Amino acid sequence: MNKFFSTGLLGLLSFTTASLAQDYYANARAQWFKKAEACKPALTLTEKRPQHIVEIANDTTAFQHCRAVQVAPATSLDTTSFGDKKEIILDFGEHITGHFSFAVRTTGLAADGPLRFRFTFGEVPAEVSVPFDPYPGILSRAWLQDEVVTVMHVPDTITLPRRLAFRYVKIELLGYSPYYQFNLHDLKCMASTSVTTWPEPLPPTTDPIIRQIDQAGLNTLKECMQTVYEDGPKRDQRLWIGDLYLEALGNTYSFKQHDLTKRCLYLLAALSDTTGHLLATVIEQPVPRAQDKQFLFEYALLYNVALKDYLEATGDRTTAEDLWPVAKKQLDIVRENMRDNGLMDYEKLEETWWVFFDWREELHKEAATQGLAVFALRESYRLAELLGHEKEVADLPALIKKMTKAARKHMYNLATGLFTGTTSEQVSYASQIWMILGGIATPKEGQRALTALRTIPDVCRPGTPYLYHYYIQALLDCGMRQEAKQALATYWGGMVEKGADTFWETYDPQDDFLSQYNFYPLNSYCHAWSCTPVYFIRKYPEVFQR
Repeated sequence: MNKFFSTGLLGLLSFTTASLAQDYYANARAQWFKKAEACKPALTLTEKRPQHIVEIANDTTAFQHCRAVQVAPATSLDTTSFGDKKEIILDFGEHITGHFSFAVRTTGLAADGPLRFRFTFGEVPAEVSVPFDPYPGILSRAWLQDEVVTVMHVPDTITLPRRLAFRYVKIELLGYSPYYQFNLHDLKCMASTSVTTWPEPLPPTTDPIIRQIDQAGLNTLKECMQTVYEDGPKRDQRLWIGDLYLEALGNTYSFKQHDLTKRCLYLLAALSDTTGHLLATVIEQPVPRAQDKQFLFEYALLYNVALKDYLEATGDRTTAEDLWPVAKKQLDIVRENMRDNGLMDYEKLEETWWVFFDWREELHKEAATQGLAVFALRESYRLAELLGHEKEVADLPALIKKMTKAARKHMYNLATGLFTGTTSEQVSYASQIWMILGGIATPKEGQRALTALRTIPDVCRPGTPYLYHYYIQALLDCGMRQEAKQALATYWGGMVEKGADTFWETYDPQDDFLSQYNFYPLNSYCHAWSCTPVYFIRKYPEVFQR
């Protein structure tokens, strides 16, 4: 354990006697931190160099109306005076995450003054084309990847201190002396990931679009697998439980680096709230810490599912036993927010918890909340069975039955075959999905509901690959295999056809400019929750590889 981590850890664990008495996991946190640190992976570094100089053309048929057009090989920079160009855009040919460096040298007379450049890094072409200012976004302007660099002495080699996630880099010359010529050379990025081995390729008989989707999914997951499962290597660069769950699914069927999953499970437990409830996100640098008061309902419950899946994938009973108290405690979220009639008290829940499911602002989440709660109870009871702890959660079977009966009575419309909330008649994909995944709808009823969704003009559709993952799973659970393959090929294939080499945080096939942050260059275009085609394609080869 390095000195900096040790110092920070001591600070985090310096509780008073009074606070220790109130801390649900006081006696376990230090050990959990130690085990998390023991699983911290070494990063693999690979040198990447730019492939082409490109121009960004305005093209209304391209994603976000921007298309990168190759104009010269990147090696031509080595023999070109940059003072004559003043601005170039480089294409590295693939999405990379790491530290960028460049060298400057004179091509004639000695340098008599400093140079100043602006570097702008983009995951997609629009990021190096759309002006960042005046900035309209709702998150910190500092997330945008532009840096002003002053080179005081020429020749010199500069490495930018900030880790970056990009494919394209725009270089603008802001200040220079006209009395000497210079060029840029040795531009490169030391790309980092914790991935060490690549999975077997898909059979050559697999549909080409499925092969492309699988490759982009693997790239996405690889870029997000750093020293934790990051949600996005550009933004937010942190561990979220919802992303962890989906990344771990993909990892189990591809890279199989289970120690990273183990590290994340321990970190989340160690940094949980003093009440025993999990906080949704952990910021790893400079010292691991949770985002205060970030209580996210379904993420806390999905931790239990991730722990159960980890146990099934690895057989690591020691870790599962270690973290079982955390999983057991999260079940109180359901117990404490359920009415006597078996329905979740949605209004009460929202007073304390962030209920997410998707970025669609108009989504009514009551029915999805009920379905997710039942799903989590079922999966948690399975975890208890695997560990032999059924007696500790002996109320769960009856609770599942009660909640299922209540949902069918109050939320299911026999005439339409659709589920809605009790306080809204909105028909949404999310409601049907989670009633199916929770086992509240039978497979036949699920088929009817999912088929009906395609005929409803004002249905509330998924706005993210996150919810779309659960849609694919719901189709599979209902036996709608061909529909699942077509939906995956259409949705993620749509991103591929629009130039994606990694998958995006937000994707609406009808709106390339959708952004929950009020500025689409701020979107994450390599985002963990979008990687799960890897899981589907490789877990269900009879469906997706045929």
